[in-house]
Amino acid sequence: MIKVMFVCHGNICRSPMAEFIMKKIVTDAGLSDDIFIASSATSTEELGNPVYPPARSELSVHGIGCSGKTAVQLRKSDYEKYDLFIGMDTANIRNMNRIFDNDKDGKIYKLLTFAGRSNDVSDPWYSRDFATAYADIEEGCKGLLDYLREEIL
Repeated sequence: MIKVMFVCHGNICRSPMAEFIMKKIVTDAGLSDDIFIASSATSTEELGNPVYPPARSELSVHGIGCSGKTAVQLRKSDYEKYDLFIGMDTANIRNMNRIFDNDKDGKIYKLLTFAGRSNDVSDPWYSRDFATAYADIEEGCKGLLDYLREEIL
């Protein structure tokens, strides 16, 4: 089983959106038994809080639920438990490297690299544009599934 951890700053917008978008894509592809998906935060600011209501609403527009999800923090010990860590932006990548004391096994990626793009997923906490964040995350997740099928599964 491949284990994927999506990571953002607070684990209330982008990374839980990615977690639940990817879970739907993986389920639709019939690969739920092959890929385990979770999400976490690099900060402690939102720990224990549920998915931010506008993010939850955007997921709901697309028929995706996220009930029961609360923010958790990425831990150094997670490095050995997961195969891939997918950050939403450059700051997430930097913070993951700090938490893990670097990426000795090459497990850290930025989500939109799987969509053939080098840019960050814009943070809807600041932009208020949850629809664009959803579209970017979905594009990245579809590319990630293609990568997993070609390279790992």
